[in-house]
Amino acid sequence: MNSPLIISDCCSFERFREIGAYFVCNHEADILLGSPDCTDSCQSYLGVDPVDELELHPGLKADVISAKMKEFCFTDCGPVMGYLSYELGYELRGVESHKSASFPLLHLKKYSAVLIHDGGDSSLKLVCKDESYRSAVCKDIAKAGAIPDTVLPSFAECDVHMSLDKKGYEEGVGRTLEFIRDGLTYQLNLTTMFSMPGGDLDLVLWFFALQKHYPAPYYALLKSGGNVIVSTSPELFLRVKKGQVLSEPIKGTLRFEEYSEELVCGLQNSVKEDSELSMIVDLVRNDISADCRYGSVVVEDHKSVFAVDNLLQMFSRVRGELREGRDCIDLLLSAFPGGSITGCPKKSSMKLIDKLEPHSRGPYCGSIVLINGPQDMVSSISIRTAVYNEAENKLCCWAGSGIVIDSDPEAEYLETIAKVGKILDPEAV
Repeated sequence: MNSPLIISDCCSFERFREIGAYFVCNHEADILLGSPDCTDSCQSYLGVDPVDELELHPGLKADVISAKMKEFCFTDCGPVMGYLSYELGYELRGVESHKSASFPLLHLKKYSAVLIHDGGDSSLKLVCKDESYRSAVCKDIAKAGAIPDTVLPSFAECDVHMSLDKKGYEEGVGRTLEFIRDGLTYQLNLTTMFSMPGGDLDLVLWFFALQKHYPAPYYALLKSGGNVIVSTSPELFLRVKKGQVLSEPIKGTLRFEEYSEELVCGLQNSVKEDSELSMIVDLVRNDISADCRYGSVVVEDHKSVFAVDNLLQMFSRVRGELREGRDCIDLLLSAFPGGSITGCPKKSSMKLIDKLEPHSRGPYCGSIVLINGPQDMVSSISIRTAVYNEAENKLCCWAGSGIVIDSDPEAEYLETIAKVGKILDPEAV
């Protein structure tokens, strides 16, 4: 693709949201929304009218997956958007599962045009090969109007089915504690799936209302077959910028009614939450080291805390530098799936997760990705994520928590419910 064309140097984030809503409603479009308040994640992307797609399905070896991804992403360079399903990790890690795959291992797209908004300098740029199509996109941008105010729907009164209800989830935590005592894992992320009828849900308005009321740096709306993926993730998996690598694993959660520094200190001083984060940080360091220059991997800002969705979340930054001969896809596949949603050690924990969870995860606990060349990528961990099936008018979402030796089953269940609150029952958040 040719160099980006600057459409505007004074486009507000709210205006880009309006443009995004228009194109998602009136075109075949996907959108990744950053946060103008976050320096490292202030860019947003809108992919309009896919011109090429890559879908991969189970049964491929890791080297074939890597080769196909690189051929697709690095030939005719330009923004590539899409997702990796959690189950891709089975193929990469050699984990057998007898569950049927409801989603591709990955689904990546290239577009006729990509609009890029920078919340830092308020610029709006257009990447597009075809001059006539570029002109049509610019005309459509002018048609975008205000997004109607929407009351977030509550599914609390709906017929919500849980793959692991309270009793089942707490029993799963108990079994996990036995696995820990047996030395099969020392941290494991256990999840449950919620499914419910979609009713008269307007998915586009819902997505933008969620982002307005509960902002986070890695929102995404992606169409895949007959499904629409809505991710409201706060967690960075991997960013590569000019070869510089950053991961920000989250572990440690505390729900709050009113923010206070005392609560922050309490979370940071919790032995359990500290152990959760420290284990995952060590795993991430190991995951990225194989593709990073020797001695470049460091941990910064350990046990930092931020607030999102009425939750305090603890995280650390793990940095590195890609070594010569390695690219962002090498790194992505080496580290996938993210340690914060598997556990430690990764392969053993994934085997146990497959036994403990009656559901498949699909895009949830996978990754939403934006790839812009061998040294340029942003990927999130797709937590706080829902999938809407258009044919069945059904909505599914998932939530989980990290189990360690001193976990309390009921407390872990309540943490899981808190994490899915903004999707299931915003009035209770």
